[in-house]
Order: sequence, then C-alpha cells, then structure tokens
Amino acid sequence: MKKMLVTLMLALGLMVSAQSSAESAPPMEMDAQMMQQMVQHSIQKWKIDDGVSVHDAVESMQLRANLLNFQMVADLPLSEQVKAMGQESNYIRILAFCDALIARDMVEFDIIFSGFLPCRIAVVEDAEGQGWITTMNMDMMLHAVELTPELEPLAVRVRDVIYEIVEAGVTGDF
Repeated sequence: MKKMLVTLMLALGLMVSAQSSAESAPPMEMDAQMMQQMVQHSIQKWKIDDGVSVHDAVESMQLRANLLNFQMVADLPLSEQVKAMGQESNYIRILAFCDALIARDMVEFDIIFSGFLPCRIAVVEDAEGQGWITTMNMDMMLHAVELTPELEPLAVRVRDVIYEIVEAGVTGDF
C-alpha cells in the first residue's frame, strides 16, 4: 500500500512538473485505473466520533481555525441548497480555510497551487447518519513541486493547521 502511494505521488509529481514546465505540452496519458487510484489517495477521510454531531464538528472546526489564525473564507451548505430546490439530501457542508499571505506566496512560486486554494474541508453524513470529514491529502499538495527552503515551512504549517482543524471536528474539541 505504501509503495502504491509513493508510486502514485511520483506519477502526480511527474504530471505536475511536466505540465508546469511545458504549458503547451499535451497532458500525460494515464489509464483509468491509475487515475482512480490517484483520486482515491488524494482525499483523506475521518469518521466523526460517536456523540459528536455534524453541527458540533463544524462549530469545533470554525473555533479551532480562529484560534490558529486561519480565516474561514467560504461556507457552502450544499444540503441546504438541495433542500431549497425541493430535493432530499443528507448533510453536506464544505468549509474553506486560508492564510492569504501563505496562499499568495505559494501561487507566486507556482501557479499550480491556485488549484489547491482555498483549503477545503467537507462535513458529510452517510446514508446511516454517520458523520465524516474529508479533505485533500495535504502531503500530496506539499510534495506537488519542489519548494524553496523559505516556502517549505509555510506549506508544512498549512498542512499541520488543516489537519488540526480536522481533528477538532472529528473529536468535537474546541
């Protein structure tokens, strides 16, 4: 499993490197199975602890982000929108967090990072009512390109803060 993840990360890194160095080059051909595996490994998910509602998880994440000086820049209550359109939906809410200064530095270094912005965390309920939190595999983002010695600690900070926000949601801790 670890070897597969390393292989997928290398393939993603090669794709990203090839695309950013040759803007007009055609995209790398990949088979469907490899692409599916890359997508599966690009997202992480956590089961929300028993006794923690999806609403508690969201509130905990908002409070933790505030404590860590990460701004919540978007709140997309998708399930509410679906219900307003007359359809049923389990809870789906996407929150987006950002440190604007770090984001600017990353995008100025390599425009590819604009596709990762802002950092999104989804809170969803499955068909059985179990709450889940998902976000991008931040290590894949961290290793998408070779960062400068000045940017690497900033990217590590973003990864660590996002995972700390997720952990607050999972446990319901503030």
